[in-house]
Parts: sequence; structure tokens; C-alpha cells
Amino acid sequence: MSSQYDDDGFDLEENSVDDLEGFGDGIDRDDDEPVQSNTELVLLHDAAHVWHPYTQHHQAPLPVPIVRAKGAWLYDANERPILDAISSWWVTTHGHCHDDIVDAITGQAKRLDQVIFAGFTHEPAAALAAELVQRLPRGLSRIFFSDDGSTAVEVAIKLSLQSYANRGTPRRLIAALDNAYHGDTFGAMAASGRGVFTQMYEPLLFEVARLPDPSVGDTIAALDALIAARGPELAAVIVEPLVLGASGMRVWDEQILQDIRARTAAAGVHLIADEVLTGFGRTGPLFACERADVRPDLLCMSKGLTGGVLPLGATAATEDIFDAFRSEDRTKTFFHGHSYTANPIACAAALASLELFDDDSEDDRVRIEVAHARHLDALRGVKGVRAVRQIGTIAAVELDAPAGYLSDIGRELAAYSLQEGVLLRPLGNVAYCLPPYCITDAELDLVYGVIHRFLGGARAEGLTTGGPVDD
Repeated sequence: MSSQYDDDGFDLEENSVDDLEGFGDGIDRDDDEPVQSNTELVLLHDAAHVWHPYTQHHQAPLPVPIVRAKGAWLYDANERPILDAISSWWVTTHGHCHDDIVDAITGQAKRLDQVIFAGFTHEPAAALAAELVQRLPRGLSRIFFSDDGSTAVEVAIKLSLQSYANRGTPRRLIAALDNAYHGDTFGAMAASGRGVFTQMYEPLLFEVARLPDPSVGDTIAALDALIAARGPELAAVIVEPLVLGASGMRVWDEQILQDIRARTAAAGVHLIADEVLTGFGRTGPLFACERADVRPDLLCMSKGLTGGVLPLGATAATEDIFDAFRSEDRTKTFFHGHSYTANPIACAAALASLELFDDDSEDDRVRIEVAHARHLDALRGVKGVRAVRQIGTIAAVELDAPAGYLSDIGRELAAYSLQEGVLLRPLGNVAYCLPPYCITDAELDLVYGVIHRFLGGARAEGLTTGGPVDD
């Protein structure tokens, strides 16, 4: 096992950013020698110039410099392996640096790197749109490309609102679930549940009708009341189908999703399925809506779309919504786009990733689901565990500690697991495992072993894991 120390003896995990002040000064070197080792330089540049997401820099430990990745494993600057149990923020599907996706990116980069997508097209985008339509729930026939999950949601909301306006029947109200998360741009924040992520900007967010979290409340009764009271105003209901991700992997029932679809369809209201998390096999089938045999009017994709290799977002829409924008009146155009819309290299990666969703991938997802169930069953009733839940390859352990994203126990478990060679990033008091599909059962044993040891009161006194583990 490699040391966690840099070549010059600086502890990469125990020190905070503040400890870098003056680091590297006063070291005797020849004029032609570099001022710092490469790892020192990375950390110094990072501390001086980088602003990390979801990070309180006054308190944060030093970020871990990662130099390469393969399969389910990340490797730091000293080649210390770290098991990626969360798919690097839920994006990596088939494993890091999958050869087929890397080859597709390399080949495409040599042919066409980028082209404006207004007035031009290219094979990777057209082929990807056609392939997605073949795999999506029936009725979704048009693909609008964007950059990420937040923009995919922004596009869906705007398409819904403008489609009604273009037809001369404007509707301005969006309904969304309590405890939902749809992204960090303003429209996506407005649709998200209110909390620490959005409270600073709440006075600037547009009105959204709130429906109870379906994992704990009567969503359908509230939706019925909303339609009865404000049906003519209601443009769309947006949901994370079957699991509310960022609020703690809150799993909800397929029948509720079916009932939401039935109510919205009867009222002429769009259903937007935000499958940024759940898409590409996370709940079992390729899309969570398939589990409930539901066909939404709009469906948002990102994260696993390229296998987690390059940023790309996509919003699928019905032909009926698309037709609302066809007009001799140019003001009815959808005036939305991104500089890198349908980037050819990202589209090539997505096509390669989709080809990997074969029978072997399905077998791997089933195997992970079975392993999760076995481990979660062993955690039921363990001291410190409040609840466990699972859907497909997503497993969550709710710890018996103060709830909420800022719960200290999440930081404690994240730090402990990292020292043990496993990447976990709990959502407050909810630890979750959402691995790449290439993870082995033995590697999953490592993940759950860390959780058991943490609950047992263990604290790291050195690293205890090795590298990749075969079954």
C-alpha cells in the first residue's frame, strides 16, 4: 500500500487548504530545478485559483489529486487506489476509461471536434438522437441537446411553457415535488425543493406549486386538489421518477408515478420526467419510467448519457410539443441553445456508451442489485442505522443522526471511508452506494465493510484496503 504522503512529506488528507500558505517556500534548489514537486504544484495552484463545487473552503481538507482511473478505481498521485462507490457523482456507468468509449472519443476527435449546431448537423448527433428515440419510452420522438442535467431541465420547462403560449393558450404554473432536486440553474432551482441549496436565491425564483414528497405524503390527493383549483394554469408536473436523489435517495412507489401520469394526461398537463440520475440503468431498466410503464411528455437526460466521460445533456419531447414550435411566425422559435450543443465528441462517447447496454450490462446490474439487497439486509437493526432502502443499483443507509445535508455524520463517514480507500459522499446522514456497473461483488464487500466499521466506532489509523479486488 502506498503512503498517503506526497514525496516531500506533506499529508494530503490531514491538512486543510489554510496549511498550504507558504508551503514550498525556502526550499534550497538549483536554479534549473522545479520549485515544487508535481503534486505540490497541483495543490498550490488549486488552493490559489480553484473554486470547488459544494465546498466550504474555509473548512475543507485538501482535495485529493487524482492522476488516473480504470474500472471502478481512482488512483491518487502516489498510485493509492480509491474505490469509486458513487460513480463520481452518479455519472460513471460502465467504469472509468472504458476502452470502447475512449476509442470512440479518440476517433471522433481526429475527424470533427466541434461545429455550430444551428444550421449544421453531423453524424454523431443524428445517430445518437435516432438511437435514443429507439430506447426511450414510446412517444418521445425529438431530442434537444444541451450541456448537463440542469440545462436539460431548463429546456424541458421552457419547452412546456412556450408550447402552450405558441398555441395561444398560455399556462405559467409548474408543479414539483417536495424534497426534489433538479439542478442549480435558476429554473431548475425553482423546481427543486426548498432547502440549503436554494434558500439564498428564493426571492428570485418563480412560483412553483408544491406536491408532497411521495415517499411520505399523499401526492395524488394534492395533485387532484391542484388540478381542481388551478388546472387551466398548470403547464407541467416535474418529477424525479421513483427516487428523489439529492434529498437522500428517497424511493417511491411505481403506482404513484402511474397515477400522476393518469391525472396529468386527463388534464392536458405535461409530465416532465427528470431522469438525469435514474436514466441509463440505475433503477434496473434503461429508464425509470419503464419500471412503471409510464410515457412522459418530456424526459431529461445527462450524467450517464456519455458513460460519465464527457458532459452532455439531452431533453426528449413528443412530436406534439415539437409541432407547437412549427410556424410561419418566427417569434414561435425555441430561442435556446448552447455553444457546445451536440458536441460531436460527446455524442460519439454517448453512442459508444449506449452500445454497451447489452445483456452483459443487464446481468451486471442484476448482480449488483442482489448484492445490495444482501448487504442492506445485514445492516437492518444495526445500531446507528435508522433505515435502509434500495431501487435497482442504488442503495441507501440512513444513519441514526440529525437529518439534513449539513449533518456532521456525513462528513465524518466521508473522511473515514476515504482513509479506508473508498469514495463515499453521504447526503447528510444518508450514506449511499451507487457504483459503476463493472464493480465486483468483492469490491462491494469493501464498501459495506467500511460502513460496518464506521458504525462500530472504528477510526482510521492507516489504510486497510489494497487495489482492485476480483471475485
